[in-house]
Amino acid sequence: MSRPRITLAVSVAGAMLVALDGTVLTVAQPTLRRDLDATFAQVQWASTGYLIAVAGLLVVGGRLGDLYGHRRLLLTGLVGFAAASAAIGLAPSIGWVVAMRVVQGAFGALLQPATLGLLRTAYPAERLGSAIAVRTSAIAAAGAAGPVVGGVAVDMFGWRAVALLGLIPAVAVGTLVLAVPPAPATPGKRGLDVRGAALYAATLAGLVLALVHPPARWPALAAGLGCAVAFGWHERRSADPLVPPAVLRVRAVPVALGVLGCVSGAAFGTLFVITYLVQDGFGLDPLHTGLLALWLSAAMVLAAPAAGRLMRRHGPRPVAVGALLAATAGIASLAGAERAAAVGAGLVLLGAGLGAAMVVATATVVGHAPAEAAGVVGGLQQTAMNTGPVAGIAAAATLLGYGTPAALLVLAGVAATGAALATRLPSGVPAPVR
Repeated sequence: MSRPRITLAVSVAGAMLVALDGTVLTVAQPTLRRDLDATFAQVQWASTGYLIAVAGLLVVGGRLGDLYGHRRLLLTGLVGFAAASAAIGLAPSIGWVVAMRVVQGAFGALLQPATLGLLRTAYPAERLGSAIAVRTSAIAAAGAAGPVVGGVAVDMFGWRAVALLGLIPAVAVGTLVLAVPPAPATPGKRGLDVRGAALYAATLAGLVLALVHPPARWPALAAGLGCAVAFGWHERRSADPLVPPAVLRVRAVPVALGVLGCVSGAAFGTLFVITYLVQDGFGLDPLHTGLLALWLSAAMVLAAPAAGRLMRRHGPRPVAVGALLAATAGIASLAGAERAAAVGAGLVLLGAGLGAAMVVATATVVGHAPAEAAGVVGGLQQTAMNTGPVAGIAAAATLLGYGTPAALLVLAGVAATGAALATRLPSGVPAPVR
C-alpha cells in the first residue's frame, strides 16, 4: 500500500475512533449514572469537561504536531485516549469519570489535528479534497452507527465493558500509525510558545464554559474575552506565535473557518430543535427520532465524495455556496414541516449541504496553509467543528422559547450567512502556500 493510502487509512481510522467513542459514552450515560449513583448534573460535567479540554487544546496539539511530527503526536494521542477510555471503564466514582474524560479530551486534542496534518503532508493540494471527502464520509457513518452500536453493546455487555473494549480498535489504529513513514525533519523550527498556548486554551475554555454552563455564563465569558485580548496582544509581540502569521494572512483560511462554524452551528442547532419538534409535536419516541436523523447522516456520506470531485473541477467557491444554500433551504423547509416525511426531506437537504461544505471548507483550510503549519490549521478546523455546534445548540435552546418555526428560520439565517462567506472563497483549485 502506498504512503498516501496508508496515511488516509490512519486519518480515517483515528477520526472514526474518536467519533465512535464519544457516541458510545453518550448512549451509556443513563446506565452509568445509575451504576455510580450520580446526579444528572454530575454526568453532564463528564461531557462538559471533555469539550472544554478538547476545544482549548486543539490548536496547541496541532502546533506540537508541526514541531515534533504528526505521526508521533497521533500515536501519543491515540495511546492516551485509549488509556483514558479504559480508565473510565474501571471508574469507582463519577468524579473519576469526569477526570478521565478531561484527560481523554486532552489526548483527543493531540490526535485530531494530527489526522489532518498527516493528510496535508501526504497529498498534493489538488488531491486533498478527495482524501478529506473519504474522511468526512467515514465520520458521518461513525456518527450514524455510534448510537446504534453503542446501545446494543451497552445492553449486551454493560457500559464498563464497552469502555474497555475501546482498546481493541485503538491497538489496530496504532498498528496502522506505525506503518506511516515519519516525515523528514524541518530545520529552523522553534519550541512551543507556552504563554501563548496557555492564553489560547484559557480563552477557549472560558468561551465554551459560558455556552454550556449557564450558571457560570457571565464570569466565564468575561474571563474568556479577557484572555482573548491578552492572547492577541501576546501573539503580536511573540517571536514565535502559536498561530503563525502566514496562516491568517491567507484570506481563504479565516473565511473557510467561518463557513465551518456557520454550517456546523446551524446544523446541530437544527437537530436540537427537530428533536423537540418530532417528539413533542409528532409524538415520535427516541428510537424513531434517531432513525429519522439517519437521513441526515446518509446524505452526508453520499455528498462528501461528490463534493470532492466537484471541487477538483470547479474550485471551492461554487461548491461551497451551493452546499450552504442547500443547507439553508433544508433548514427553512423544516420550519413549515407538518409530518415526519417532510422532516426527513429537509434533513436530506441539510445533510447534503453539511457534508459538502465540510469537505470544501476543510480542504480549503488545510490546502491553502503552509505545510509547516498543517497541524495548527488542523487544530483550527477542529476547533470550528467543536465550538460551532456548541454555539448552535446554545442559541437553539434560547430560540425555542419563541417557537419552533422562529428558531429554525434564525438557524437558516446562520446557514445563509455561511453562504455569503463562501462567496469569498477561492474560485480555483487550492494551491498551497509555501
